[in-house]
Amino acid sequence: MVVTDLLDAFASNEPVPGGGSASALAAAIGASLLIMVAGLPKTKRGAPEEAADLSEASARLRPLRDELMSLVDDDSDAYKAVVSATRLPKATDAEKQARRAAIDTAMRAATETPLETMRVCQQAMRGATIVAAAGNPNAASDTGVAVELLLAALRGAALNIAVNLKGLSDTSFAARVSEEARQLEADATADAARARELLAG
Repeated sequence: MVVTDLLDAFASNEPVPGGGSASALAAAIGASLLIMVAGLPKTKRGAPEEAADLSEASARLRPLRDELMSLVDDDSDAYKAVVSATRLPKATDAEKQARRAAIDTAMRAATETPLETMRVCQQAMRGATIVAAAGNPNAASDTGVAVELLLAALRGAALNIAVNLKGLSDTSFAARVSEEARQLEADATADAARARELLAG
């Protein structure tokens, strides 16, 4: 989509794209900003090792950015599957049982998608610390925006997970996802704080 069409899609009263897709998109923009800064010819101090670190960071960030772009659509597809499952017939006990199983399967997928967004955001945030340490200081604001976008995206994905877990009957899966999401947010928050320190220094 062109940007205006994409924004119109988010603004529509259709159920998708929604917050999960918006989180993945925000993270993809953040990763793109980091790639841009990492590719600038000037580094923080002009040291060769800085250029090498930035080149490596860029190489790692590119596939993450691509995965985040895929997650924009994946999140919408996952939610569509949930909607389809809720619309299954429920007139008989057999239909109710089949519908419940379909909803559980769809909800699990709809939970795993934002969890993957959180994982990719956390990996990209690691790249942000490298870019903050070695990147061109004239682009410090670009790196800073990337950090904030990635952190907001990760927390947005966490919000979707929390809502989806309420609709799941698999308590062991819910506990595992909750713990991983908590750890991912803690790690990303720490990396974001480190990146901010490096940018301010």
